[in-house]
Amino acid sequence: MKNIKYIILIVSAGLAFTSCEKFLTKNPPATLESATYFSDGASLELYANGFIEKMTPAAEDVYKGDATSDLVATRNSNTYLTTPWSPSSQTGWSASNWNNLYNINYFLVNIDKATKATEAEKTHWRAVARFWRALFYFNKVRTFGALPWYETPIDPDDQAQLYKPRDSREYIMQKVLEDLNYACINCSADAKWKKTSNIHKWIALAYKARVCLFEGTYRKYHSVDPTTGQAWKADEAELYLKECVKACEELIASGEYKLISNPANVETQYRSLFISDELQRDEVIWGIEAATPSTYHQSTWDYNNNNSQAWSMTANVAYMYLNLDGSRYTNASDYDKKLFPAECEGRDYRLKQTIMTPGYTRISTAGEKYLAVTNFTNTLTGYKIIKFALDDAKYDIGVTSYNDLPLIRYAEVLLAYAEAKAELNGGVIPADIWEKTIKPLRERAGVNGEHPKVVDPYLRTYYTTATTVDLLEIRRERATELFGEGQRYNDLMRWHEGDLLTNMWQGIYVPGLDVPMDLNGDGNPDICFCASKAGTTPGITYILLSDGQFTLSESTKGRVQYENAPRSWSEKMYLHPVPQTALNVNPDLGQNSGW
Repeated sequence: MKNIKYIILIVSAGLAFTSCEKFLTKNPPATLESATYFSDGASLELYANGFIEKMTPAAEDVYKGDATSDLVATRNSNTYLTTPWSPSSQTGWSASNWNNLYNINYFLVNIDKATKATEAEKTHWRAVARFWRALFYFNKVRTFGALPWYETPIDPDDQAQLYKPRDSREYIMQKVLEDLNYACINCSADAKWKKTSNIHKWIALAYKARVCLFEGTYRKYHSVDPTTGQAWKADEAELYLKECVKACEELIASGEYKLISNPANVETQYRSLFISDELQRDEVIWGIEAATPSTYHQSTWDYNNNNSQAWSMTANVAYMYLNLDGSRYTNASDYDKKLFPAECEGRDYRLKQTIMTPGYTRISTAGEKYLAVTNFTNTLTGYKIIKFALDDAKYDIGVTSYNDLPLIRYAEVLLAYAEAKAELNGGVIPADIWEKTIKPLRERAGVNGEHPKVVDPYLRTYYTTATTVDLLEIRRERATELFGEGQRYNDLMRWHEGDLLTNMWQGIYVPGLDVPMDLNGDGNPDICFCASKAGTTPGITYILLSDGQFTLSESTKGRVQYENAPRSWSEKMYLHPVPQTALNVNPDLGQNSGW
């Protein structure tokens, strides 16, 4: 039995090395014995590098991250929203899903065996491991709520631990916060780590802000714990919001980061954060770096290939971008009937850096610059996303994209700070906090950052759980600043706005059937919607409603609409069910409320 347990230990711990070669300077050891392997700081770093490869969010999680949201239309909806879901449908609880936790805990109990490592090195790597444990558990809490907590490797003979019930969400999140606080205090702030993929103090603070904002607002906007259906403990929402504020204030006060903001580059600097070949580390706190561009990720292909999912912005968020003078686009009586070129005029410059607007140019495979035309084979709404896609058409084919991708930016920290402060202040952002957060974000995009005084009727109608001017403006800013970066679904979950996931996906306005439209602003019509018979004018793409892919909101005119399958939402869906396969093995896990 000792030999069997030893083999299990080696295999589980070795998993941390199985796919991290590009992060290593030498081949990983074929076998691993903690008493001899963990020796010095270099061996600790080598092991911890495995977590980077195994646990860092994937590139696809960034640029496809909002595909399950109200702001992005896609050809195939998440099956969680379109098919009858049950515990038998759910995955995410198999042994392989828990391997990372085992590896983290194995590392933690063996760090002190590295006798040649300095105490500072051991403290740093212990803090890094606890950061990853917090990330592991937070991801599972968002999915399942309550979980069994483990902070040491489980002995395969320990039946009590293997088959224990779930610990409460309150307990799990308390332990997550403890791990994050330890990481924020003890992860190194040495400048050398900011230039690598490794975890450092500033990443820990930024991630803590994200986690605490989520949990604080989740507890505020959900009257009961979805796991149990029981009321939350008193004052815990406030506790997490205060912890969010503390993390943000420490990071802001450090001066380590700032917004990329140059008035001369107001029309390009926002998008440069997402298409540059190197992370812009003045603003990007944590990101994914391309080690080998030819085999990195395929964001450009995904957004431009006709066979892709055609991720597309919806009108819901297009309406939210302000005018450059700070006024609301939706103040215009005809805001929902403007033709696309007029819709794009005088708007927040983030809009033209997020979607293709009139005047957008690309480079052909022959190296020539050309005026791009909206193609309804790779957009479903007419709002074609360019935020993560390179402008050179040679990257439209295959898995070739050189752009590094941000995971957490300083902009998100500013937004978290503003929201947490507002939530703690009756829904009002203190004037000095607005000046430090929302105002510079808007001014970076060329928008007048003056603090609005009255509620936006459009936003007030759109959202059901926010009523104050400032909370609604924060939601506007998160939708526009963080569009497509994978935060929207989490925002809807914590705000208790899941019903928005069932909104009809709408796009640009069509004034009538058989009416040619100019979408790229060159003065020549390039697209025309028809009932059943296509025209023949060269240069115009004809879209037939009889094909059944698109409809118009008013039958023969109106907003382009796309729906691949009916989507549904119910209260129990704020948490996924515990998989039936897990309950078959351990019935004591219990099931989430409503499932």
